[in-house]
Amino acid sequence: MKFKKLLLPALSIFMAFFVGGILVAFSDAQVLALKSDPLSMLSKALATAGNTYWALFRGSIFDPQLAEGHFWQGFYPFSETLTVATPLILTGLSVALAFRAGLFNIGAQGQFIAGAIGASWVGFTFQMPIVIHTLAAILAAILFSGIYGGLVGLLKARTGAHEVIVTIMLNYIAGYFLLWLLSTTAFLRPGRQDPIAPEVLESSRLPRLFGPDLRANIGFVIALVVAGLIWWLLNRSTWGFRFRAVGANASASRTAGISVARVTTSVMFIAGALAGLGGAVQVLGSEYAMTSGIGGSFGFDAITVALLGRATPVGTVFAALLFGALRAGGLTMQSSTDTPLDLVLVIQALVVLFIAAPALVKAIFRLKNVESTQTIASKGWNG
Repeated sequence: MKFKKLLLPALSIFMAFFVGGILVAFSDAQVLALKSDPLSMLSKALATAGNTYWALFRGSIFDPQLAEGHFWQGFYPFSETLTVATPLILTGLSVALAFRAGLFNIGAQGQFIAGAIGASWVGFTFQMPIVIHTLAAILAAILFSGIYGGLVGLLKARTGAHEVIVTIMLNYIAGYFLLWLLSTTAFLRPGRQDPIAPEVLESSRLPRLFGPDLRANIGFVIALVVAGLIWWLLNRSTWGFRFRAVGANASASRTAGISVARVTTSVMFIAGALAGLGGAVQVLGSEYAMTSGIGGSFGFDAITVALLGRATPVGTVFAALLFGALRAGGLTMQSSTDTPLDLVLVIQALVVLFIAAPALVKAIFRLKNVESTQTIASKGWNG
């Protein structure tokens, strides 16, 4: 049964890379120049696609050239993959948790920014002992973003406001509020005119996992622990049962005595806190200084990560690692093979396309009785 649940996402990823390889191969001028010789053209196309994906591997997992001087240095690309994947795991969990409760949290971007603001402010403003400073910055991020997300749940519970509309609007509010903050004396770095905050103090930074030369930090361990806690919450706790029950059927849950309003508010508070924790990890673990672009596209990529991970904690972790590898390896791919960095975005889009079109994947591989993402959604993400 578990194999069947994993089969469709795996085949979707395979199809995305397969179509991406075709696009790479037949957009190469040298391949097209051999159109009079089909066998040579096919051989060159395979070589071109292979070199592109090899470069993607070298940029995301292991680079033998970097390992020539020191073997472990060859894993620098993998360190970058973990660095990028860490906030994606946390924001993906934010979206996935809301999915399981029947809510569509598009506001992870704004919640991510709210968490980054809280962590940055505590990180550069206060002088505290090491560890305590880090914990204080993380708690501030969780509080800021939890309130920001909980507001959505409260509005939905009290007024019936749709969470999709509210979270979209709050994304804009968070983005423009950040721009305003970075123009104030409290947040703008002294002597600078461009929107950048002071760097967080050393005492608040997350320690690195593999030494000072590799950027992967303890934030990745935090993300894995949080994923485990969310799994326990959803599958082993009473509150998790209530979340899933409301996601499956809110009316029946209300009849059974479950407070749907309380569940909605609680879920959105936790979802906001998870996304904000991603923002804290980004500021305290890798960026160190908050800028207007601190949120990047993490909040929006989180939706894809949660979909690909089938709204489960374990699936979300692996989906985030895949997207982290694509991002980290894209630069090496571009510099080594002259393949446009946009190919990474194309592959991500193709993954979404095939995940969103399960009938197409089933028809190609002649699959039967394989549960699709839409089926999960129709069950309140209770699969």
